[in-house]
Amino acid sequence: MRVIAVEEHLSTEAFLRVAHGLDVVAGDETEMELMRTVEKTPAFRTRLVDLDARLREMDAAGQDLAVLSLDPPGVQPYPAADAVPLAREFNDALAAIVRRHPGRFGGLATVAPQDPAAAAAEVERAMGPLGLNGIMINSHTGGRYLDEPEFAPLLAAAEANRAPIYLHPRAPSALAAYRDYGMPGAIWGYQAEAGLHAMRLILSGTFDRYPGLTFVLGHLGEGIPYWLRRIDNRHAFAARTAGAATPMPRLSLTPSEYFRRNFVLTTSGMDDPDVLGLALRAVGADNVMFAIDFPYEDPAAAVAFLRDAPLTDEQRTAIGHRTAERVFRIT
Repeated sequence: MRVIAVEEHLSTEAFLRVAHGLDVVAGDETEMELMRTVEKTPAFRTRLVDLDARLREMDAAGQDLAVLSLDPPGVQPYPAADAVPLAREFNDALAAIVRRHPGRFGGLATVAPQDPAAAAAEVERAMGPLGLNGIMINSHTGGRYLDEPEFAPLLAAAEANRAPIYLHPRAPSALAAYRDYGMPGAIWGYQAEAGLHAMRLILSGTFDRYPGLTFVLGHLGEGIPYWLRRIDNRHAFAARTAGAATPMPRLSLTPSEYFRRNFVLTTSGMDDPDVLGLALRAVGADNVMFAIDFPYEDPAAAVAFLRDAPLTDEQRTAIGHRTAERVFRIT
């Protein structure tokens, strides 16, 4: 079985040299201090930048292809004047990597939502001349979310260019309650933040305005599959009961219908057969893709989970490669 993993982070020495010297926008200092510390750790930095070693590890694990993306939170913590050219330079480097290794790597472009018009232009360039497979956005940008009107050019470009958007977590925009006990990151804050962003997109009517958008959520849906039945139930109650909720737009579909139509999930970091079973019942195997979350997770363990999970052959094929081939247009 072909194995494609779709949340596989990297960086380049050129990107890290520039990015680590930039000022960070107010509010993102804590997250970037943590990320820069991790990226400066020699062993971790090597895993980010050494593609030959990565290919050897992929071969050892039985992984055929990795869809690469910039280590989070990308260029989003930087002023727009720095972030826009830095995104272009990284995407040029990523496209060159993909061209040098046909059949082994795909790529998700990074964009700077700080400048929505520039981000829209970069989506067109990534999906056109650069030949990449989609884009990655690391949740909020300066505390702003993609459902807000200022990001309309970016969403319109993604829909027009059939660019799937991988909505990757980052530290929550409302950081104070998460700051203690290691909670801003993957222990808890990441999934809370990405799930919040996805729910804003659903409940805002964004998918009525852009029905052709595809968003990708890691970690088997950032908790949303567990809550889908209650989300529908409480949304219906609030819609018919005056004063039961803050103002909300009228939607054409139920929240769960948008989730099944406009979102695809990945297994990244969730090697749990019970959670995988829940996700499959929620959205179906044709909306679940395999991911490792390299270099934060162990490729051998993730591929072993895909191989050994209690799945039918049809489900394993869909998760292992067929859904990724469709969503990211991988040949």
